[in-house]
Amino acid sequence: MMRTVLGSCVATLLSSALVGQAVSAEMVMELGDGEGEVNIVAWPGYIERGETDQNFDWVTKFEEATGCMVKIKTANTSDEMVALMNEGGFDLVTASGDASLRLIAGERVQPVNVDLVPSWGTVDDRLKDAPWHTVDGVHFGVPYMWGPNVLMYNTEVFPEPPTSWNVVFEEMTLPDGESNKGRVQAYDGPIHVADAANYLMTHRPELGIANPYELNADQYKEALDLLRTQRTLVSRYWHDAFIQMDDFSNEGVVASGSWPFQVNILKSQDKPIASVIPEEGATGWADTTMLHADAANPNCAYMWMEHSLASNLQSDLSVWFGAVPSVPAACTDGRGMQNAAGCTTNGLDDFEKIKFWTTPVSSCSSQDECVPYYRWVSDYIGVIGGR
Repeated sequence: MMRTVLGSCVATLLSSALVGQAVSAEMVMELGDGEGEVNIVAWPGYIERGETDQNFDWVTKFEEATGCMVKIKTANTSDEMVALMNEGGFDLVTASGDASLRLIAGERVQPVNVDLVPSWGTVDDRLKDAPWHTVDGVHFGVPYMWGPNVLMYNTEVFPEPPTSWNVVFEEMTLPDGESNKGRVQAYDGPIHVADAANYLMTHRPELGIANPYELNADQYKEALDLLRTQRTLVSRYWHDAFIQMDDFSNEGVVASGSWPFQVNILKSQDKPIASVIPEEGATGWADTTMLHADAANPNCAYMWMEHSLASNLQSDLSVWFGAVPSVPAACTDGRGMQNAAGCTTNGLDDFEKIKFWTTPVSSCSSQDECVPYYRWVSDYIGVIGGR
């Protein structure tokens, strides 16, 4: 829980409007020789060197080619990423949209000179100017991967895919005749409030929620009440992908919001696991590699950002994590393991349907005033604590 508390301290730095804010670090204008290492905060499974599966290694050749040794610090939530970047000592972070704007507002990251990233032109046009990493026309990162938050389920309990997120939000008897109570999980991060709001958009349309990240006081209260109901069902709030996989394998968990990463690994182990995007749609993530304002190794960092857009890396990571590449050619150019059908399966055509993580702020576009993120943080701690 300390991870979330630390994140709340950083969250308060987010101003109600980011436009026109001062930039603390000057943009790098030219590159020199590599410094010998690059330190990266990353989601689990995002930076592989063949230790989990020897077929997936996009670090070793980079180190051999550049002399930049890659050091990885795994973070399980966006709040943990923000806290680590606030502490310093890292060059890069693979930040989701609910962290990236906080990092920009907190002046923890610096503008990225896309002219120094030769493969920038290969990036999906839908991502180049995305609002979660671009402020006033200034880019603060390089797109990495994107995808939906899926509903992972046990196929022995659900012979047919569940059609609604209600299996994790409301008490019910599941198809195997047993209650879902104590057999479902929820994400251990305040951004999960948006999943509740997304559910309410379909099932409580009278609330008038237009954006699950922009909630007025009444809408926010209803989302918290739904989460309190969920609290009575949840066996564990997950943040560690590998612990969640163990819970599905050995602890009787049968349904939860999850990432394609866990789904793919469990299926590769012949576990009775599948995933679906239910009728209410899903939240999702579009992750950006961002450069710390005080990066000690900017040359190696820029080399890594360029490497991160290589179509073979993008292709293999897409297969490994079950994500969609930020470089569309990685789906079809045959340089890696992915193909067009695989990208379609991972959600390539669903971009407009995904409600991408972003940081809630009080000054919002869909209504007069919204509940800001620092409230999400403190109140979600209360929900998990049974309040």
